[in-house]
Amino acid sequence: MAGVSLKCGDCGTLLKSVEEAQEHAELTKHTDFSESTEAVLNLVCSTCGKPCRSKTESDLHTKRTGHTEFSDKTSETAKPITLEVPKNQSSDDVDMVDASTTGEPEEMVVPDVDLKLLEELESMGFSKERSTRALHFSGNSSLEAAANWIVEHEEDADIDQMPLVSAKSKSEPSKPSLTPEERKAKAQELKERARKKKEEEEKRMEREREKERIRIGKELLEAKRMEEENERKRIIALRKAEKEEERRAREKIRQKLEEDKAERRRKLGLPAEDPTAPKPSAPVVEEKKSSLPIRPATKSEQMRECLRSLKQSNKDDEAKVKTAFNTLLTYIKNAATKPDEEKFRKIRLTNAAFQDRVGKLEGGIKFLELCGFEKIEGGEFLFLARDKIDRAVLNSAGTELNSAINNPFFGVL
Repeated sequence: MAGVSLKCGDCGTLLKSVEEAQEHAELTKHTDFSESTEAVLNLVCSTCGKPCRSKTESDLHTKRTGHTEFSDKTSETAKPITLEVPKNQSSDDVDMVDASTTGEPEEMVVPDVDLKLLEELESMGFSKERSTRALHFSGNSSLEAAANWIVEHEEDADIDQMPLVSAKSKSEPSKPSLTPEERKAKAQELKERARKKKEEEEKRMEREREKERIRIGKELLEAKRMEEENERKRIIALRKAEKEEERRAREKIRQKLEEDKAERRRKLGLPAEDPTAPKPSAPVVEEKKSSLPIRPATKSEQMRECLRSLKQSNKDDEAKVKTAFNTLLTYIKNAATKPDEEKFRKIRLTNAAFQDRVGKLEGGIKFLELCGFEKIEGGEFLFLARDKIDRAVLNSAGTELNSAINNPFFGVL
């Protein structure tokens, strides 16, 4: 396969033409170039149309712009590269093209070369045709350049053929080679051009980074706003739930008062109060203490009060309260489901784990005593006798504990 690029042996860069290689050499001082069958990549961004010459360049473009789709048009743009074009842009191929465009055959002659360099090459053992060819295609620059050309092209099929150029191109004066000062000026110009190009690229990159910073800033502000809005909605929902819980508590208290009032009227033998009848306004008199007997609180109410006291006395440590409730629920559940096993009905009061979770908390031991546990052996153990297990009481205790655990507003009022 014919070569389609030039590869720098010093840095591995692929170049499309001799001109690019010359410019690369002037900028980097690299001199080791060889013909390569590997084509210079031509990855065209499908979004903005920017061409990228390497995978690294396409990755940078994706990082800057977010564009990820590229069309590989390397095969469409790859063209065979000719290394035998001299610096003055005159060659056999160019002369043949010129002749074909005019439609008339042109006279081909041997190109002029530096005779002194030609003699030196011949003295080194190279044939006249090979030496002439090397001097012609190396630009008659130096003996070293011609020798290097011979080494690089010694495998060429036409290495020992005398080169020919058109008589017209030979008669035209060749462009004078650049002086050291001109070469220095040209190199400086190329460096300046590369510097400006690099500055422009840095400015463009800075603009892209600034746009990215602005975009990220907007996203952070929007995320913060959404977080604040969600927090505000959560607080509103929490307050609404608290108000609803308070309303239900007041309604429950009111219903309880109504039930107590109806019970007192029934005990006194009075008829039930008509809810539709207008209530007389109470006279402003000094309230007298009622001599009616007060109904004692049920065990469920006493258990609920124990749990409420436990939570109120430890309201700053929710984890401790939750651990105490779960521990009590475990004791009650074991006693109810495994009544024949004594180990589930006997608790050592001096146990460190029990004391830390339940024993030293207000209302903890009293709750167990309400469930039927009794102190034995001088107060060292709490024991629930097998014949004193009351499933209804244990079920009520479990209900109160589940309510206390699952209700976030338990004990608030």
